[in-house]
Amino acid sequence: MAGRAAPVPGALLCALLWVAAAAAGAGPAHNPAPGVFGRVYRGAVNISAERVYAFAYRSEPGQVDAVRVYVNSSSENLRYPVLFVVRQQKGVLSWQVPLIFRGLYQRTYNYQEVSRTLCPSEPTPETRPSDQIIFVDVASMAPFNIAYELLVTRLENFQLETNKAFNFTASPSQPQYFLYKFPQDVDSVIINVVSDAAYPCSVVSVQDIVCPVYDLDHNVEFNGVYQSMTKQAAITVQRKDFPGEQFFVVFVIKPEDYACGGSVPSSIHGNVNRTWNLQRTKNLQVTIVPSIKKSVYVQAMFFSFLSFLSFYLGSVVVAFVHYISTDMKLTVPLGSVSVAGSGMMTSSHPISASTPEGSSYGAIDESSSSGGRQLSSPERRPPAGSDTDSSVEEESDFDTMPEIESDKNIIRTKVFLYLSDLSRKDRRIVSKKYKIYFWNIITIAVFYALPVIQLVITYQTVVNVTGNQDICYYNFLCAHPLGVLSAFNNILSNVGHMMLGFLFLLIVLRRDILHRRAMEMKDIYTLDYGIPKHFGLFYAMGIALMMEGVLSACYHVCPNYSNFQFDTSFMYMIAGLCMLKLYQTRHPDINASAYSAYASFAVVISLAVLGVVFGKNDMWFWVIFSMIHVLASLALSTQIYYMGRFKIGECYLGMFRRAVMVLYTDCIQQCSRPMYMDRMVLLIVGNLVNWSFAIFGLVYRPRDFASYILGIFICNLLLYLAFYIIMKLRSSEKLLPIPMFCIVATAVVWAAALYFFFQTLSSWEETPAESREKNRPCILLGFFDDHDVWHFLSAAALFFSFLVLLTLDDDLDTVRRDKIPVF
Repeated sequence: MAGRAAPVPGALLCALLWVAAAAAGAGPAHNPAPGVFGRVYRGAVNISAERVYAFAYRSEPGQVDAVRVYVNSSSENLRYPVLFVVRQQKGVLSWQVPLIFRGLYQRTYNYQEVSRTLCPSEPTPETRPSDQIIFVDVASMAPFNIAYELLVTRLENFQLETNKAFNFTASPSQPQYFLYKFPQDVDSVIINVVSDAAYPCSVVSVQDIVCPVYDLDHNVEFNGVYQSMTKQAAITVQRKDFPGEQFFVVFVIKPEDYACGGSVPSSIHGNVNRTWNLQRTKNLQVTIVPSIKKSVYVQAMFFSFLSFLSFYLGSVVVAFVHYISTDMKLTVPLGSVSVAGSGMMTSSHPISASTPEGSSYGAIDESSSSGGRQLSSPERRPPAGSDTDSSVEEESDFDTMPEIESDKNIIRTKVFLYLSDLSRKDRRIVSKKYKIYFWNIITIAVFYALPVIQLVITYQTVVNVTGNQDICYYNFLCAHPLGVLSAFNNILSNVGHMMLGFLFLLIVLRRDILHRRAMEMKDIYTLDYGIPKHFGLFYAMGIALMMEGVLSACYHVCPNYSNFQFDTSFMYMIAGLCMLKLYQTRHPDINASAYSAYASFAVVISLAVLGVVFGKNDMWFWVIFSMIHVLASLALSTQIYYMGRFKIGECYLGMFRRAVMVLYTDCIQQCSRPMYMDRMVLLIVGNLVNWSFAIFGLVYRPRDFASYILGIFICNLLLYLAFYIIMKLRSSEKLLPIPMFCIVATAVVWAAALYFFFQTLSSWEETPAESREKNRPCILLGFFDDHDVWHFLSAAALFFSFLVLLTLDDDLDTVRRDKIPVF
């Protein structure tokens, strides 16, 4: 019985073809010819003769059958193309030969060989096989015969398998697409596509199981998720986004390479039509691998938070050890009076604290020679907590230095300056002046961050709605989505900046509280020994570190050329605040006010924005910026050299005229030794560095203007910090264990962080396709990439850098201010 039943399917197919022929019409031009898969059909068509072919096949239950149609015509006549129409059970697909593609500036490319995959039939729930039929119509409106070739085949490797590489070729007129079904235990997969050749430029698209499939250059962006490609592409696909738990992976070759960073061949410039049949064929390999599971997300979150919580634990341990050691010191009798809670012992010649606070905070009374620590009487000094009182007058309301205003110029222009010379102002006024840094940066952070957050949310929404993954420059081989976010790992890795910034605020707050307590107890060492304690800039630095984490996370929601300034704006502020704090340490009376400092930062950020817009190719911008850079360096150098006592007068050119006169008098006319040698050396080296940056920018005009400005800030900060430490050691001062540990930790962590920073994983200086060539897999927990490790390490490095500035001069807490040199 089984042997006799075999001919039945053939009889059914013949019957289907006979019925189709009867339904199509009686004329010879309308009679469909029975087609055979895998056979090449040749013929000719004109306005009065067309050909119809009918291909019948049987589909097995649960099987997805795909059919590919190959056509060719030797004619290049665009006026009378050959028209191909393919009719299926649920759709129609048509195209012409020559097939025309349009490139840049409406340049056209004609292809005479075309092959298309037909939208596959859906698997039927029936338990028995079903019969399918396809009609292929060939026609032309030409008054003469046009030859053609037709080949219809059934695809055997249409469905992609997990963890199995598949190789194929494609061209602009011969796109390819394949089916993938999610396995039962896989919720997310990564589609990896590689090619040995960068060009021709191609597009990889993921589309739902819907007909028609958009597989041509002009319509591939109409549906699904897509990205351009040269040598590498990767798309993460989640099961929840496809209700049918399956999708098409579409591969389209573009007719031109400009979208991928290539250039148009010189031989085809102009609007003439050219034929490019097999010259843009590309070999591709696609591999679909499972992505990470949900448990990896949980592990990564625990790792991120626990890693930085360990810094909190370490800080608590250090504070406890410091408390125990201080308590033990206070219980040891040394023949002098100790004040509980101050943490300091007296020296043989303390400074008198009897000077009224409102007149000259930090001034030295040389007549004091009593053997114990002296406390000022309540009648002669206002309460120490009064510096936070809102009723304190503004500095502009009264003279802060009434008895020494007349000789201020003499004091600050001495050859050898000591800290007592530059800490003569009212402590309340100075403290309030520096607290403005803290309140202003909070205001700036709120007004800056809110529109940034709104903008990046819009970016992410556009990416999710349009499916255009060329908008954002992710490391697609390690971009793990969560919710609406496309790369949650790049956002999570910024948690370190926020946690360590908050920890630094707590450390500063502890020091501030201890300092206030000592002030309330009239501790002479707190009043007149060591570096004057002003914490406003430290609070501002902590807020800046936290905001750097917030804005870096915002940037990595959708990293691209337009919003890179979000990631760098607070980096400028961090570098600037660190330099201001370092300068304030030994120049508390003459440091810049918060208003002028933040106004300067605003100018820098404005220049960064202009650089993003005009810094690519406009020479005039670089000329103007280099001039501003050099002139600003000279102006700042003049102010630093004269300790802020150089008056510009009515004409701003007076500053530069004075600088030229000093150079002429000291270096050319008399060749005399500069009055302030240390300052002169620092400023000469600093100006050489800044002028070198200006020349470099003028010559090379780097596209990454924001990083260029950041490099200027960082180099100046490192130069000043190195100068400060060298001068500190030259002055026979010492480094205590904690600042020494922080310096070593800062150097080590920064070195490790910069190593990962220079492992470039993407670059918005190039096209999205070229940027993906740099993409690399995850390296930490299967969740974080090199740039995420940079985020972790840079947060720790900035934290240690802040601790260096906070603890660097702790050794001076028992040194008289008239013995602390200024440099």
